[in-house]
Amino acid sequence: MTDKQYLVGVDIGGTKIEAVLTDASGAVLDSKRVPARRGGDNVVEDVVSLVREVAGDRLSDVTRVGMGTPGQVDSTTGRIANVVNLDIDTLELGALSGERLGLPVHVDNDVNAAAVGAAAVLCGDDTDGTVVFLNFGTGLAAGILIDGVLQHGYSGAAGEIGHVPVDPNRFACPCGQQGCLETVCSGASVARLWPTADGVPPMPDLIAKARGGDADARRVLAMVTHAIVDAVQIAAQSVDPRMIIFGGGMAKTGQPLIDVTLDELHAREASCPFLKGLDLGSRIRLAPADAPLGAIGAALA
Repeated sequence: MTDKQYLVGVDIGGTKIEAVLTDASGAVLDSKRVPARRGGDNVVEDVVSLVREVAGDRLSDVTRVGMGTPGQVDSTTGRIANVVNLDIDTLELGALSGERLGLPVHVDNDVNAAAVGAAAVLCGDDTDGTVVFLNFGTGLAAGILIDGVLQHGYSGAAGEIGHVPVDPNRFACPCGQQGCLETVCSGASVARLWPTADGVPPMPDLIAKARGGDADARRVLAMVTHAIVDAVQIAAQSVDPRMIIFGGGMAKTGQPLIDVTLDELHAREASCPFLKGLDLGSRIRLAPADAPLGAIGAALA
């Protein structure tokens, strides 16, 4: 036993599970990754083994373990439900893994965990004000931190802006509504609207083709960027954040994603002094693509 204290964060995904060992400030000391296996028993077995492996001989100095996972999460009890990609209906993830590890385990939504991780990397110790993390992944959701504290809301649904039904294209959403934002500007929806072959990422290809003059690409990109800026405005005009972080798989597009977002935002500002006065473009940042944000955030959440 030493005087040092460590944290472990685990990011559970549909294809991989990643764990990091951090110090109390969130600095990553080691990381491990394994392929994800389906089924609740396998997930518990894998996360427990991964925590022990990444902590190594410092396990006795680990004060807590955090986990981020898709699906419905009760962050109070650590119970998860409806994790479709892992064939989990319900699972007492926090209780089962905590019992086997002999450590307190906190479980949160994966977007919330990534929000905490992104804010920690980009803001450091400066936690004043509100930070919003927009996750453009398979779906669309936001993680919200106020003065460094993650916001869950009354029922845990804070930040679920992907299911605000305001998109004029009125595409059907699996949630049962029509016109949800994530039917147009999530990574999965862009792949549907702009299919590519041979593993080519859709969003970079769409932007390149639109800039090259392809009329169909311009039409689709206009739809996508309209929904992206709707998401930005909903987040910004609801909680007035000092920073809006773009994350998720689509954010790996990099600066071109920011550029097309600003094009749409500036077009709106041209006819709206109120929106121009908010200067939302100056608040937008890209999440670091090379950091295990979900695992870091799970450790700190």
